[in-house]
Amino acid sequence: MNREKQISGLSQLSFYIKSFLETKPENFNENDGQFAALLRKSEIENSWFTQESQRFALNQWADLLTEENLKDWLSNYKPSNSPKKVGLILAGNIPMVGFHDIISVILSQNIALIKLSSKDRTILPFLLNKWKEFSEGNIQYEFVERLTDFDAVIATGSNNTARYLEYYFKDHLSIIRKNRTSIAVLKGDETEAELQLLAEDIFRYYGLGCRNVTRLFIPEDFVIDALFENFLNFKEVINHNKYANNYEYNRAIYLLNQERFWDNNFVMLKEDEALFSPLSVLNFTRYKNLDEVKNFIQENEKDIQAIVAKPELGLDSIGLGEAQNPDLNCFADNVNTLEFLSVI
Repeated sequence: MNREKQISGLSQLSFYIKSFLETKPENFNENDGQFAALLRKSEIENSWFTQESQRFALNQWADLLTEENLKDWLSNYKPSNSPKKVGLILAGNIPMVGFHDIISVILSQNIALIKLSSKDRTILPFLLNKWKEFSEGNIQYEFVERLTDFDAVIATGSNNTARYLEYYFKDHLSIIRKNRTSIAVLKGDETEAELQLLAEDIFRYYGLGCRNVTRLFIPEDFVIDALFENFLNFKEVINHNKYANNYEYNRAIYLLNQERFWDNNFVMLKEDEALFSPLSVLNFTRYKNLDEVKNFIQENEKDIQAIVAKPELGLDSIGLGEAQNPDLNCFADNVNTLEFLSVI
């Protein structure tokens, strides 16, 4: 396989996606119409994959897959001289979440054996077919329902699923990923614009991704109303049936148990020490000093994907609004997939 042609093909795929996203439906050609139909089919099969969510994900990938970005990303990794078969068990919590693993395997000059998530079976095959077309056939992959003949495996699942996968693949080289989530730490002097960026980190993809913020740390004197006022750009989430069902259920439980919470009719804030929060709920705690936050991060490091905060807090964080804009060097569970692939 020719890595240069693979990179060129991905770059052309980026241009293709951008062109599609910028074209009005009335100006679609036959290929655009097919792509649009697949997006609609994907939403029918998984109602969390709204047109907006899918288009957001596609745009993020189109921005990443430039020839310059790809060459820079791969510059420190030598391609495999002897292609290995790498099994991929993909997640389906947000659109195209498994694409990073796929391109990592293929660009490392290995063969991807892809077991798609039942929640995301439509768009990835279409994009891979386009990539193969643009790279003149210089990529190798296969869709499978069951992994049988492979040299290594990368699998993503829940904590319960991960225990099964760890046992099942105990005799193979593997990366087994578990549940993770993200946190945000406010300094207290954030502007309204910055708090609106935080809302992007919380609500994008309805809060279903591991990079979505589910736990918030705020100073002791921080006014909760400032959050609600700047979350309003995402008030439409409550119009999604599944999100609304989660919201109504969790609200009823809190009322029944007489638990204290803050509510703005589309999200609830609850003072709670738990890292993971139910869908439609944001857990928060007030901190006296940053040492409390740092201790929490250290104790929960294996469950935290990203930390959102201002850089001056010194928390090895990303900026407000950046959680759903990872670059190619952001690896799931903070395990470098390309390094793993370089030694199999």
